[in-house]
Amino acid sequence: MHAITIPQPGGPEALVWADVPDPVPGEGEVLVEVAASAVNRADLLQRQGFYNPPPGASPYPGLECSGRITALGPGVTGWAVGDEVCALLSGGGYAERVAVPAGQLLPVPEGVDLVTAAALPEVACTVWSNLFMVAHVRPGETVLVHGGASGIGTMAIQLAKAVGARVAVTAGGKEKLARCAELGADILVDYREQDFVEELKAATGGAGADVILDIIGAKYLARNVDALAVNGRMVVIGLQGGVKAELNLGALLAKRAAVAGTTLRARPLEEKAAIVAAVREHVWPLVEAGRVRPVVHATFPLAEASAAHAALESGTSVGKLLLTR
Repeated sequence: MHAITIPQPGGPEALVWADVPDPVPGEGEVLVEVAASAVNRADLLQRQGFYNPPPGASPYPGLECSGRITALGPGVTGWAVGDEVCALLSGGGYAERVAVPAGQLLPVPEGVDLVTAAALPEVACTVWSNLFMVAHVRPGETVLVHGGASGIGTMAIQLAKAVGARVAVTAGGKEKLARCAELGADILVDYREQDFVEELKAATGGAGADVILDIIGAKYLARNVDALAVNGRMVVIGLQGGVKAELNLGALLAKRAAVAGTTLRARPLEEKAAIVAAVREHVWPLVEAGRVRPVVHATFPLAEASAAHAALESGTSVGKLLLTR
């Protein structure tokens, strides 16, 4: 088969479409013929040599895909050859075929085509696990989503609104903020021109955010704590603004607030399976009812993944970039 390989770390040009051995499904796995994959920032880090796959995972980038099952490994039940699925992966989505643990499979939701379904698994699992399984967002609470126009951001806006939360977002520029508003965001902050702490407090009568979903990390840590409401919860899922910062524990204690950090890719199989099962139970009905939808900015041929990486790095996209066969 063919896959996108990374012979040497580097820029988008480091991605090479090459002949590689076919994967073989092991115990509890299925083989999926890939229809589409999606580009995530973790893929960019892997390409640069900063985020290697966990032990035993495919060496090729790609944390999600959609496609059809072509073979079942030993011990797999509940799935059949020919089923149309999308999947959460530890790697290998940028390929013609990929072996997937059965616990990380999801059926393609009704009303979503096979290619577009590739935009769902990573963001749905990331957002549901962090906003609802870690931060326990409740109706009526205010949720601040940094990077509201990103793939994760566009999903977070919709899911938070679906449960009755008020959503604030940061994004760069009027066009991105307008798209966030279309998805349901209530408080719009242009981080290039506005201070999100001031804007959030002004919009909440000084209370701040009950929950913050943060992709920035160190650069925003102190301001995020300032922006938290009493009993607030912040979940850090990205480090685009660095890894080290001082934390004012006094401010955290005074607000009886909590800060958590999570990753998804390296979790044990049973934890991923539990998240996928929760997404199927709670998110898929919202997708099938049209209350939550995948947001796709553009598609690229899989063999031209370098162009998709360059597009994501340009910072101009809203939602997901897909790679199609």
